[in-house]
Amino acid sequence: MRALLERVEAGAHDDEIPGVDVVVRPALEATSDDVLGADGYLLGTTANFGYMSGALKHFFDSTFLAVGGALDPSGAPGDGADAEDATTAGRPYGLWLHGRYDLTGAERSVQSIVGALGWRQGYDVLGVLGPVEDAALESAYVLGATIAALLVD
Repeated sequence: MRALLERVEAGAHDDEIPGVDVVVRPALEATSDDVLGADGYLLGTTANFGYMSGALKHFFDSTFLAVGGALDPSGAPGDGADAEDATTAGRPYGLWLHGRYDLTGAERSVQSIVGALGWRQGYDVLGVLGPVEDAALESAYVLGATIAALLVD
């Protein structure tokens, strides 16, 4: 995860993309003010037992309602129908995941939450199973650079 994070961050800092300030916050330290103050998001998580990391889950749990997330009557993330009213709706995000055997549940859980926030996917999800190879590191760079480029006027 560290190698992927470093490459995503390097891509977001690409010299060819001027005027983008990149702030890196560990999931357990990020606040709703961080989310509200950002124009886009780069999210990374391990895939643990078919779900996102506990740290990323905590991040969403502690910021979701404060940044305009919608819940359905059961308390689950809304279906997106009210997402256009979310405070952060329309902002681009990128997602990368790393796991040993399956990324499906982790990706689905994150996509469900960001959908309820009304965020728009700015680039393909980067999913890495097993060892992190050079191709994955290059894709991580492109992911970071793409989301940063979407923020330039």
